[in-house]
Amino acid sequence: MILKNQVEWALHCCAVIAALPEGKRISTKALSEFHGVPKEYLSKALQAISQAGLVEGTLGPKGGYRLARPAHEISFLDIVEAVEGRRNTFNCTEIRGNNPCLEEKSKPAKPCAIARVMWNADEAWRDQLRAVTLMDLQETLLRDIPREELEKSAEWLLSQ
Repeated sequence: MILKNQVEWALHCCAVIAALPEGKRISTKALSEFHGVPKEYLSKALQAISQAGLVEGTLGPKGGYRLARPAHEISFLDIVEAVEGRRNTFNCTEIRGNNPCLEEKSKPAKPCAIARVMWNADEAWRDQLRAVTLMDLQETLLRDIPREELEKSAEWLLSQ
């Protein structure tokens, strides 16, 4: 499975947006420059997470994005599904029915064993993403990134 680049971008942008001080917003331009990604494509990802109700966007010189809900209520899965959609990663087309040894019009009694394994794997992946919130990510970043780097990044972002 390969996710769109916009999933990575949306996750990183949500991490930045979640760290904003109360009442602040950040522009698509600032997020684009900070992450070094094309503004036009990033805009599409931000629109998708906005339409999903994860962030709120406003236009104008003081416009930009902020979280629409508390960080502890937004999971990685919410963001991934906002960008990618809510479809299964595996689509069983029942090719086992093409077996020339089957009697005509013979229909299997239960879903394909391969499909069941793939659907279970898909659900495990979704469970893992569902279990991690933006608040969890913030706590991890505070441990992983040196304080000076966080302060310098925050200063740069808030000056834009």
